Amino acid sequence: MLRTGEQYREGLRDGREVWIDGERVKDVTRHPALKPIIDIRSRMYDMQHDNEHAATLTYQENSHSHSIFNRLPKVQQDWHDKWKAVDTVMEDIGGVVTRVGDETVGEMWSLYDGRDVLNEIDPQFSENISRHIQGVIETDVFHVSANTDPKGDRSKPPQDQDPDMMVHVVKETDKGIIVRGAKYETAAGYADQAFLKPTVGAWTNEKLSNYAVGGIVKMGAPGVKMIARSGFAGRGTPDDYPLANKFDEVDFLMVLDNVLIPWEDVFFYRHTRAAAYIRGTLHRYSAFPYTLRLLYVADMMIGAALWNAKQTGLDKLQAVREKLADLVCYREGINAHLTASIALAQKSPGDLLMPHQSILYAGRIHACANLPQMMHIARELCGGQICVTPNAAAFNNGDSKDWLQKFYSLNENWQAEDRRKLLAFARDLLNSDYANHRLTFVQFAQAPHFNHLAAVYGAFDFSGPLDFVRKSANLSDRVNGSL
Repeated sequence: MLRTGEQYREGLRDGREVWIDGERVKDVTRHPALKPIIDIRSRMYDMQHDNEHAATLTYQENSHSHSIFNRLPKVQQDWHDKWKAVDTVMEDIGGVVTRVGDETVGEMWSLYDGRDVLNEIDPQFSENISRHIQGVIETDVFHVSANTDPKGDRSKPPQDQDPDMMVHVVKETDKGIIVRGAKYETAAGYADQAFLKPTVGAWTNEKLSNYAVGGIVKMGAPGVKMIARSGFAGRGTPDDYPLANKFDEVDFLMVLDNVLIPWEDVFFYRHTRAAAYIRGTLHRYSAFPYTLRLLYVADMMIGAALWNAKQTGLDKLQAVREKLADLVCYREGINAHLTASIALAQKSPGDLLMPHQSILYAGRIHACANLPQMMHIARELCGGQICVTPNAAAFNNGDSKDWLQKFYSLNENWQAEDRRKLLAFARDLLNSDYANHRLTFVQFAQAPHFNHLAAVYGAFDFSGPLDFVRKSANLSDRVNGSL
């Protein structure tokens, strides 16, 4: 089944408990902080039914159409098809959205690869993950990830403080398990379900722990309470803040107040080996779409910077071209890592095709770690006018209108209104509260930098460099422990 935008909206009217700025939201599809991004997500659903986009955004299986984003990757073309679909969506909506669904469903694919681990616990859990992955394909739900706990005092284990600081099982029933705690998750308030899993190992050497739990939480389930941060949409006019008013993906603290997870929705329970497995492989697939998003951010920075240079003729200066080249190298570095990760893709334990792991993880570091400096370069190229230009009302009303028309018009090609729009766009991309929020989000959304480095270390095959140096230095076989 391919959902429509209206079917998606209707699914959100399930009585869910969502709070914004101290008030409970009656209908998330109409709230000013959430409606813009829900409209974007609805548009993505509707695009699947457009004759213009259906062939790119969907695939056929057993005489049924499904979203290309949910297709299990088994050959290289699957990854190219997903990339093309993201291209199509981002071009249509005119901006960048991280939580499309493709990056979070990939986390379930990682657990699909660990079915042998789940079978050690209970074959039912292995069957559950397979069934849920197929269920996402068939129902086209908006699936997100419930990953980061509040954690509390990190110098103490959760058992030595308020136990709710990390999600844990408090009771086992015939119907399922009862969990308590909280998770931070982007888009939870306007998603259908979330894949719940531990943030970190809240155990030492235990084989069993109530903190080792994974499964599906339905956003409208009793006891699920979602508390949103203040949204950026509506703080200023869309004319002045075109990105914040359309693409703000609101983050939530999702409180689980004695929430029942039925047995059919449980993927693992108490067994720390299964929890450790998903922590170690969580971004095996999802790092690809996450890194891909920053390719579009790079294009936005290049476009905003170059247009600002062109309007005043500064694009002819060598110093300006060198800074633009820095942005291009950043952009093409992301592109190269993603392209290579597909070209050298590897078979997973579950017989899926995963992007080459060390190349993909290195690309994620390149994209995330260099973003602050690239934003600074783009800010330099756009110049100080992004922080001093008056708002749209000043350009359109009163005596200020004529003066701004005079001083912001350059020639017959660049009149005041186009310059104002470009500067407003650049400000919202590089210099606004929304821009700074997005920068911080990128640095931590999939894990902090040291975890990204740990992923590269764990995925890279060190045997080649070790063997090369062993032979070049004429080391004995003793260093390999073989004698």
